[in-house]
Amino acid sequence: MSEIVYNDRTSLNPSTMLSPVPVVMVSCGSMEKPNIITLAWVGTINSEPPMVSISIRKERYSHDLIENSGKFAINLVSEDLVKETDYCGIKSGRDVNKFTHLRLKAIEGNVTGVPMIAQSPVNMECTVKQILRLGTHDMYIASIDAVHVKNELMDKKGSVDLDKAGLVAYSHGEYYRLGKYLGFYGFSVAGPEALKRRWRRS
Repeated sequence: MSEIVYNDRTSLNPSTMLSPVPVVMVSCGSMEKPNIITLAWVGTINSEPPMVSISIRKERYSHDLIENSGKFAINLVSEDLVKETDYCGIKSGRDVNKFTHLRLKAIEGNVTGVPMIAQSPVNMECTVKQILRLGTHDMYIASIDAVHVKNELMDKKGSVDLDKAGLVAYSHGEYYRLGKYLGFYGFSVAGPEALKRRWRRS
């Protein structure tokens, strides 16, 4: 195949260039000895049943905790948890109890018993269903067994308003709060009245 030259871009070696990505605090272990690891390699992979995946390097302390228990919790990160999130991505649970050091409160999942972070706006209890050994990382494919949302994020209709949570994204080594509202799912084909109602709400 002849070489293709693009005049408006530079071709790089294959790499993990996907950006931005969610940043989450994954809690694991037991209530007696809980741990937290910060991950950006996490994603939704199925709707029914609801499932997610997380990828962890084999040498990380949380890797063995999840291997042994088969359970973990995904805790969404709000703007006021950014410093704690960064710390949990740098320090190892082998050396420090992150809950104690950061004054985070561990609450027990009522389905899996996994420790969750009380200060997080949303917690998801997960059970590992499959493990893929990929190379530098192992991917844990898990069911979402329960979701817990802080009451202040619930609107009068019983829906979750995540705009109030001040959620954070991660882009190549830097944290960002989600920014300007640009549209909603289906806005490109919505009628004028639907657009007016949605824009008024936002």
